[in-house]
Order: sequence, then C-alpha cells, then structure tokens
Amino acid sequence: MHTPQLAALPPSEGVWVEVDTARQQLTLWRGQDLAWQCLVSTGAAGTGQQEGSGQTPLGWHQIRAAIGEGQPVGCVFRGRRPTGEVYSEALGQAQPERDWILTRILWLSGLEPGFNRGGDVDSQRRYIYFHGTPPDKPMGVADSHGCIRLRDDDLLRLFDEATPGTPVWLHD
Repeated sequence: MHTPQLAALPPSEGVWVEVDTARQQLTLWRGQDLAWQCLVSTGAAGTGQQEGSGQTPLGWHQIRAAIGEGQPVGCVFRGRRPTGEVYSEALGQAQPERDWILTRILWLSGLEPGFNRGGDVDSQRRYIYFHGTPPDKPMGVADSHGCIRLRDDDLLRLFDEATPGTPVWLHD
C-alpha cells in the first residue's frame, strides 16, 4: 500500500476527489463531508506508476485541465481534441477495438515527485484522465487502459464540481 508523500492532504475544506480502485468507486468530498459517489472503471491491468503499463497510477494528483466544455454528450476525443464524431452504437460496432474517450476530459497531473510526477512515472505525460465511455462498458469493474472511466451523467457532474486544481487521491 502506498503512503502518501503529501502529509497535508486530504484537505479539511474545499472540494477534493477520492478514487478507490479496489472498490471501483469515486467519492467527491467537500472538506470532510461526503458529497456524492459513483462507480468507475480503472485499469484492467491494475494499479501502477510505470509509463506504458496500462495501469491506473496511485497517489495524490490534481486536475490539470478540464477539456470539452460545450461539446455534446458523447463527443469523441482523440489527442484531447473533438473529432467531430458523436458516439453511437453503430460507430462503436464499426470500430470495436477503439479506446473511446467521450464527452469530457479531466486531465490529471501527479503531485508526488518520483512517484507519479516526473520521469517514466509521470501521470500527466501518461495522459491519465477522467473521461466518458460507451454505455455498454461496465462500471464497478477494472476495464480501462489506465484512465478512470465514468458514465456521462457522473462525468458531467464531476466536470462541473471538480475544476482545475482540485486534489485527487487515487488508492487501492
């Protein structure tokens, strides 16, 4: 189990996000008060810091950027840019191997040098996001390529409440 290097966290006030990879659950906190929870899907390969592992990184992060405001629900992203496509079942069937990044992106940046920031363990350079996923993908099951997938309604709520700079704690 990882012992956070940042002793001052979790914050005693303000919004922060917790992702429990063992329970596949996201919790949004307001200080020490639980605001809401939802199921997520983290890395099918488990947890880990290494670039190229397909694992979800652990430790303290912050939301670096919020991408996609004003885009339609189901907007397809590639390279953090809208492709002009909106996800549909037909599009999914036509490209079954595609790793769909939909609706919004909350890009994470690690806060722990040498653990999830810098070198080959840098969460930001690994392009670790909260993002939407097709409706047929399971929640509550580790099934992603390392990112944290959410249902659109949950992602839109998170996007509105957890703005850039919001602390995020990923743990197992």
